[in-house]
Amino acid sequence: MYGVNTGIGEFSEVVLNDEQVKEFQKYLVYNHAAGIGDPAPEEYVRAAMLGRINVHAHGNSGIRPEITQTLVAMLNKGVTPFVCQKGSVGASGDLAPMSQIALLMLGEGEAFYKGELLAGKVALERAGIAIPGLQARDGLGTINGSNFLTGMSAIFLYDANNWLKQAEIAAAMSMEALKANMKSYSVRLHEVRGFAGAVRSAKAIGKLIAGGDLVQEKVKHKVQDAYSLRSTPQVIGSAHDALAFAKSQVEIELNGVGDNPIFFPDEDLQLSGANFQGSPVSVPMDMAGTVVTMISILSERRLNRLNNPALSEGLPAFLTKGAGMFSGMMLSQYTADMQIVEQRILSAPASIQSIPAAADQEDFVSMGMNTAIKNFQILDNAYGVLGIEFMAAAQALDFREYAFGKGVNKARETIRKYVDFLDIDRPLYKDHTVMQTLVKSCEILEAVEAEVGSLE
Repeated sequence: MYGVNTGIGEFSEVVLNDEQVKEFQKYLVYNHAAGIGDPAPEEYVRAAMLGRINVHAHGNSGIRPEITQTLVAMLNKGVTPFVCQKGSVGASGDLAPMSQIALLMLGEGEAFYKGELLAGKVALERAGIAIPGLQARDGLGTINGSNFLTGMSAIFLYDANNWLKQAEIAAAMSMEALKANMKSYSVRLHEVRGFAGAVRSAKAIGKLIAGGDLVQEKVKHKVQDAYSLRSTPQVIGSAHDALAFAKSQVEIELNGVGDNPIFFPDEDLQLSGANFQGSPVSVPMDMAGTVVTMISILSERRLNRLNNPALSEGLPAFLTKGAGMFSGMMLSQYTADMQIVEQRILSAPASIQSIPAAADQEDFVSMGMNTAIKNFQILDNAYGVLGIEFMAAAQALDFREYAFGKGVNKARETIRKYVDFLDIDRPLYKDHTVMQTLVKSCEILEAVEAEVGSLE
């Protein structure tokens, strides 16, 4: 049986004797614990452990229950292995990071416990967790799945959904400030086309602008706005749809058996295949990162319209009362643009970047860990870009003298707790960073949803 009494990869034809079988799982974990660099955040490691537990729970992995129960105890008692984030190619599973988790099964490696980085054996002893050791199949059964990239992807999708809802809030603020024609956001318009994401987005925007003078036709507006305003539900809606598909794929992986070989004990059958392959997750997750970049670009285009006196429907140039002496938010756009360029670079799909390994036995790999890592880098920039639009939109609304929607008002109130009106020029790096942190915290979103209801 592959990986039980044979070697792995190119050595899969080498048959091990009974004595070698006992030691093989240990050396398998040793040589696969080959990552590099800084530790992954603890929430990523915990997500990977939880995903692996759920694989084992199907009963098709051929390992001892003690291994799974040890992972459960580590989660419950807060023992989190030190895992280098880089090293996995996303096929044959996330072997390098999962092996650093598996080292704890031997009482080796390192782990965080109650804020300290300890030797693995010490961490387990302090938490009162027995060391199970590794017997035939236990090592490979702990490491041979795409659990790390999938766990990270699940966290990303949760965070990205919250970010998208805030993108709708920022859009609504900018629309109000730019005197947009609110008929473009009618739900009926999007229902006749039929895309679920666009309908969802239009409904969210409708909640945000309800009660404002623009939606009640009390303020003069154009017959038709630019695409960055008018097509917001269609564009953000396409991102909602992309994330929904990615979520469906991640949920399948989280609840399926990603392992090799796979055992069917009722049939006395074991099958060796490639259920560790990360492509079913990495392909949709590449798309998920790309749509976050796309919506960031849409945000920057609205920021441009707020700043540009030729496009801003009467707002002062660069949102300052002292144009010439003061530059207002001119340089904020530079900062947003820099982050978007980085997002664009990171949006190249990792799922087509395979490099063969293991003497060409593993000649196509998913590179899904690269997808997972870069998606969080894209999202970090997205917090910054959207924070700058929020700041500019709040500034612009302060120049207007008509009533805004309830959701828009609540968002502006929340922003003003942290960033003051830009009356005269000041260094903006602190404001930008505060806004990035505010968006990441979801405080604006929570305040707005408490006011107008869920935006989903």
